[in-house]
Formats: sequence, C-alpha cells, structure tokens
Amino acid sequence: MFVKLNDRVYLNADRITRIKIDEVQDGIRVRFYEGQNQVAKSHKFENVEKASAWVEKTMNQK
Repeated sequence: MFVKLNDRVYLNADRITRIKIDEVQDGIRVRFYEGQNQVAKSHKFENVEKASAWVEKTMNQK
C-alpha cells in the first residue's frame, strides 16, 4: 500500500521496517527505513507530539 508523504513523494508502506522520530539541529524529523537503509524523511516539526500525530495520520491513509 502506498501512502502520500507530500506533493511529490509516495511511500510503499508495506516495505517500511522502522519509523524513527529524530531530533535535528532546527527541529524534529520523521525518518523511514527499509532494513538498515533510510528511504525517506519528513519535513521538520516543532515537537515530538506533532511529529507523532503526523505519522499516525499519514500511515493510516487508505
């Protein structure tokens, strides 16, 4: 199943093995992995709660 991450990126959710919410220098990013390889990352968020809510909303798309 493909989910839309943004205007240009669709992610094959069936192949994602790990999702990590990571703090970077100027905000929070969500990173998507297939095994050991990072395959996509999100835009920046202000806090972990907003990032977590975005992951829930995005990964539950039909």
